Amino acid sequence: MSKTLVLYLVSHASGELVELLARNAIAQFAGLEVERRLWKMVRHLGQVPEILGTVAQTPGYVVHSISHTDIRQALEDGCARLGIPYQFALEPLVSQLAEHCKVPVHSHTSSRDVFDEDYYRRIEAMKYTLAHDDGIASDDLDGADVIVVGVSRATKTPTCMYLASRGIKAANVPLVPFSPPPLGLLKAKGPLIVGLTVDPSRLARVRSARLRALNENEDTDYTDFAALRKEVVDARRLFSTRGWPVIDVTHRSIEQASAMIIELLRARANGAS
Repeated sequence: MSKTLVLYLVSHASGELVELLARNAIAQFAGLEVERRLWKMVRHLGQVPEILGTVAQTPGYVVHSISHTDIRQALEDGCARLGIPYQFALEPLVSQLAEHCKVPVHSHTSSRDVFDEDYYRRIEAMKYTLAHDDGIASDDLDGADVIVVGVSRATKTPTCMYLASRGIKAANVPLVPFSPPPLGLLKAKGPLIVGLTVDPSRLARVRSARLRALNENEDTDYTDFAALRKEVVDARRLFSTRGWPVIDVTHRSIEQASAMIIELLRARANGAS
């Protein structure tokens, strides 16, 4: 049975290096199908949030050739937070050469961005979103622009990453069966809170695929249709009780759901003004 690898290639230049390395590495494996996504000319920090948003949507493996330390750190920190494996294309060659020659590695320390207001807004949004992903720091959510709530695998993380790439501080809070919603969520007053819902049948397929990818047993309540349907119903009941707007993501892309959230934020701001 063949396996599929989603391979993300991130390059500061034309991408020829990372493509060449990836192609030769993949040739060593039998029965491996590869889906490639390439970003070329990644030379400023403002490009990183959008890359991370795409990576979060469909996890895979990241190979990059970014040498500027600020961009590299932002990319690798984001991958680590998302649990996405990554590899600097020139490692371990660079470190081994440095050890052999007894010379320090001379990294480019800055991408020399034009630091404007939009740049800082996007970077701060990504930092906030990574620090408030999947229920982290759910006792302190008032700094968010929007809080995305839903059951597991309802596309909360990729939606928040996409919003962060647009400069929106987005936190996401999962609803856990048999556990009450975090108190910080229920007490949050400033942020817009949006519930994401999804058809139980589609959700069951997504969760089953997730467990297969992790080589875990699928015979659990996590994929049991009756238990899963109850999760979705309970979540919608909470959204209705709290008066939170709801977006059905069953047949919507991450971009479409995010656009709807951005429109809700815009309407809210206009109403407040």
